[in-house]
Amino acid sequence: MANKAHPFRGYAYIAVATFLWGISATLGRAAFTGRLLPSGQALRPIDPLILSQSRTSFSFLVLFVALRWRRGWKNLQVPARDFGRIALLGVLGVAASNYLYYFAIQRTNVATAIILQYTAPVLVLLYMVARGLQRASWQRVAAVGLAVIGSALAIGMVGPGGFRLDPAGVAAAMAAAVSFSFYNIAGHQILARYDHFLVLLYTTFSASMFWIVVNPPWKLVAAHYSGMQWSFLLVFAVLSVLAPFSFYFAGLQHLEPTRAIVASCLEPVFSIVLAAVLLGEQVKPVQSLGIVIVLAAIVIVQLPERDGAEVPVVEPIE
Repeated sequence: MANKAHPFRGYAYIAVATFLWGISATLGRAAFTGRLLPSGQALRPIDPLILSQSRTSFSFLVLFVALRWRRGWKNLQVPARDFGRIALLGVLGVAASNYLYYFAIQRTNVATAIILQYTAPVLVLLYMVARGLQRASWQRVAAVGLAVIGSALAIGMVGPGGFRLDPAGVAAAMAAAVSFSFYNIAGHQILARYDHFLVLLYTTFSASMFWIVVNPPWKLVAAHYSGMQWSFLLVFAVLSVLAPFSFYFAGLQHLEPTRAIVASCLEPVFSIVLAAVLLGEQVKPVQSLGIVIVLAAIVIVQLPERDGAEVPVVEPIE
């Protein structure tokens, strides 16, 4: 039976997820350049395909062992119909968005990939309005617009060198936005019936199976990565998939898709703050303005409607 949603809890979960994604974006870029060691020594760059494959596969294995030990096999089973839906979420949502996003980072830069992916709030709002699941209220329209603008300013899109128009990279980033939108909408619906750990287990499983078909194990062996690189990939899987998706799916149980995806725009904010704190990078005034705008968007989107009740999509479960 569904329990009452807790919006504050949902925002807290998504804030933790976006914080971890902010860390993993920087680590992903380091993997592509080979600069994984703090001493300045370089390792051979890791291919985006193997990065995407390993992060979902490692996440599945770790989560499967943990859930199998705690819950037993019977409590991990789902009906075939729902398994198909979750599998689709894993392939078209998790696998596709992961690979396309990191491919875009490799071909362009972090700023370009993030801001194009974070046009996703617009896509989610358009879908929800077109399906009659939400109204295009001033709160939602303003919040979505501010979230996109604020993300662009926060990540440094204003000024020289902010945007790189590599055709393949831009196309990948836009496709990642579509995929990101899909798993916000479809994920919210399936999370109404199952707890977020079970959904994450089967999404990472289906994504792993998909990657095995695309990139068979013998190709992984042929890559001849070092032990240190495989260790990095294991840590990266936890930081970029297992932990953040656990929190993000938990947040989707308490927030409808538009609010959740606007809140996800905290990722570029955390990326900027982390770079300033950990790497000593300077935060420009225009970036500070972007951070304020993103935070304003999150406040606006959660304001109660004045002219009618919100159309419920699904109710969350605990």
